[in-house]
Amino acid sequence: MSTELDLKRRSFVLSAAVVAAAAVAGSVGVDPKSRWYRSLRKPDWQPPAQAFGLVWTPLYAAIAWSGGRTLSRISPAERSGYVGTFAVNLVLNAGWNWLFFRARSPLAGLVGIAALNVSNAQLIKKTTATDRAAAAALLPYAAWCGFATALNASIWRLNRHE
Repeated sequence: MSTELDLKRRSFVLSAAVVAAAAVAGSVGVDPKSRWYRSLRKPDWQPPAQAFGLVWTPLYAAIAWSGGRTLSRISPAERSGYVGTFAVNLVLNAGWNWLFFRARSPLAGLVGIAALNVSNAQLIKKTTATDRAAAAALLPYAAWCGFATALNASIWRLNRHE
């Protein structure tokens, strides 16, 4: 019983720490106040800047909870594959900010977020195999990334000839 509780606790702490690290790494790459970003044409339906923090905070909490729950329930044989999928997803998540804002490339951002969407599908599939509730917790994240993909594509389209 104690070992099971320790595994559960470690799983949630590890997941939360890794997700927090990805969130911090990604946030360092964001610069919505830069002259470059402010000069971009954006669609009328782009949310206000404050909305992004309000959305990402619960999404990161859900990702961390889902990861912790899955890690605490997954079989040892499947654990390393899941951890790899989870890690790749978080690298792609944080990397989008660097591709879009720091590289100043909506096209590179679009390629990165397309890869993130594929990774989201893989992560949800692997998570579903272990725990449906943990997989369901990832659905708002996938939906928001889908919205962000449409927004990124629109910004690229509006600015591609400049």
